[in-house]
Amino acid sequence: MNAERRDPSTTTTIVVPAGDGFLDRIGVSRWFTMVLTRIRGGDLGSLPVIIGLALIWTVFQILNPVFLSSRNLVDLTMQCAAIGTIALGVVLVLLVGEIDLSVGSVSGLAGAVLAVTFVQLQWNLAFALIAAIGIGCLAGILYGFLYTRFGVPSFVITLAGLLGFLGLQLWVLGSSGSINLPDSWIVTFAQHLFLPAWASYLVVALAVAAYTWSRIRRAQRRSAADLISQSYTEIGLRAGAMLAFLLLAVWYLNLSRGVGVMFLFFLALVVVANFLLTRTRWGRSVYAVGGSEEAARRAGIRVDRVYISVFALCSSLAAVGGILAAARLGAANQSSGVGDTNLNAIAAAVIGGASLFGGRGTAFAALLGIVVIQSISSGLTLLNLDSSVRFMITGVVLVLAVIVDSLSRRTRTAAGRA
Repeated sequence: MNAERRDPSTTTTIVVPAGDGFLDRIGVSRWFTMVLTRIRGGDLGSLPVIIGLALIWTVFQILNPVFLSSRNLVDLTMQCAAIGTIALGVVLVLLVGEIDLSVGSVSGLAGAVLAVTFVQLQWNLAFALIAAIGIGCLAGILYGFLYTRFGVPSFVITLAGLLGFLGLQLWVLGSSGSINLPDSWIVTFAQHLFLPAWASYLVVALAVAAYTWSRIRRAQRRSAADLISQSYTEIGLRAGAMLAFLLLAVWYLNLSRGVGVMFLFFLALVVVANFLLTRTRWGRSVYAVGGSEEAARRAGIRVDRVYISVFALCSSLAAVGGILAAARLGAANQSSGVGDTNLNAIAAAVIGGASLFGGRGTAFAALLGIVVIQSISSGLTLLNLDSSVRFMITGVVLVLAVIVDSLSRRTRTAAGRA
């Protein structure tokens, strides 16, 4: 006998075969059917980004066989860490339907504060790092206060911050305009620290084990609550595919220098942000505010606190990204955080799948988006093309990502009305 089960996230009643423990779980074939249903309903997820990335890699590999070499991919991952960290903060702001245009200036200011306090004032490196990140956090709190207290649009606040913090950065650096960072563990961390081969494989094994355990626990909780959940077969297939992909990627990177610790740090930040967004009350509040501020307020969510926390985290992550960029360069100067930093960070968040309309996206949007951005940059550099071409191509990709987001949003709205 079959049992009908209604999934709270959809309006579709799913018939689940009874018996042998499958009453509270769905089979693999049924999962594929549900995925196709979500795609038809406009919920494309990361599919457009993955397809676009595959096309970009294919084209550049055809034009230059060095592109997918182990050495170039190692360089690409290291280039992703600093801007990717900044993009992660932008994702958080986009989830509540706002924007931060000052992340580049805040990152440059953080690098300047680190250099001045560590090199000129001779502070302990730990205190210099705390000061640099603290400056970013205070900037975000200020944005949140102005937004919630006076209702000033985030576009205007952060545009003013872009100009103001850029001026503060120039003032902090002083007349020299550039400060070199001496050899220290932060510079080694950003430039020369790579995992040994055995350690990289151990990290992969631990990551897959943690993923499998979390999925099994989630399936058990949903089954206990009489909700639809993943089958153990599906969890096993996903974990196996994840293990195979990561082992292959790590093996290939180890043909050169291996997995950079700075890139691993960025991945850890993405995982932590994803956990906060998907497994905590704060994360659910962020999505609720991004979906409908008024509905979230009526549900008892402290909307003002959500906005302030999101802006603070965004600026703090921008500061961390600025520190990583300064450490990788080995210096902080007047050009830190300017140029295409804002462009790449915001574009990476949007291209990765974070919606400009709020309420939709994941922390992994920063990872996917920055890989796309840096792949374009790396490929064009190998082809000896001018940076103007990179800006134009990145702009086209950004517009396409926004078009896909807008069309999928219309499709979901139409499906909801139907």
